[in-house]
Amino acid sequence: MPNEKDDHKIQAIPVLKDNIVWAWTIRDQAVIVDPAVSEPVKTWLEAKGLSLNSILQTHHHEDHIGGTENLIKHWPKASVIASKDDIKRIPFQTISVRHGRNFSLLGYPIEVLGVAGHTKAHLAYYLPRKKTGLGAPALFCGDTLFGGGCGRLFEGTPKDMFKAMQLLNSLPAETKIYCAHEYTEENLKWANSLYPKDKLIEKRLANVKKIRKDRLLTLPSTISEERRTNLFLRARTVEELANLRQNKDNWKA
Repeated sequence: MPNEKDDHKIQAIPVLKDNIVWAWTIRDQAVIVDPAVSEPVKTWLEAKGLSLNSILQTHHHEDHIGGTENLIKHWPKASVIASKDDIKRIPFQTISVRHGRNFSLLGYPIEVLGVAGHTKAHLAYYLPRKKTGLGAPALFCGDTLFGGGCGRLFEGTPKDMFKAMQLLNSLPAETKIYCAHEYTEENLKWANSLYPKDKLIEKRLANVKKIRKDRLLTLPSTISEERRTNLFLRARTVEELANLRQNKDNWKA
């Protein structure tokens, strides 16, 4: 029997321009997070001899749910977990959840976190460290928290996003952050333009540039790393976050 530690992984499937579909796998089973498109995910699963167990949806945007229906046609027994408040926009969900709902996948507990801001019904899914074989807690946070940034406020308010940042900031420092886009370099360039003397931001940006030069992913990040260099996670008030978000929305590299 294979060693569970070696067989229990979270792997990236880069798709489209900068989307990352995360695959949490245990032995021959896979949980897919926010499948933007179906074919690359299907090809990846089949090449590894994996069966689709379930899909986690963080929110309703097309570049997160676009591949789901085709995937569940191919694996009809797979469940789709999504926000109950988004059932009209994610009508193919089979398990509907809200903040505070705990459930299990592949025999492991998942905690549902409500992180509205980018959208009204945005969710994040948290895997506690002590009860998984991953070696560290894991967070699938969609478009709420990015490497060095946060999601645009399409439906929520600065107050919503500040609340979400506080919630995520309360997680253990070693929690690994599996967000849905590779935006780290751009976010840190912006942060560095605002705080050119911040050595922590400067050092991380230099490292990220080296990683991206080789076309590698800068993710997952960690809560600890974001606490040091993510201006939105460092924001102390709603007003500060609102000003940062407006500045970032209008910033050009």
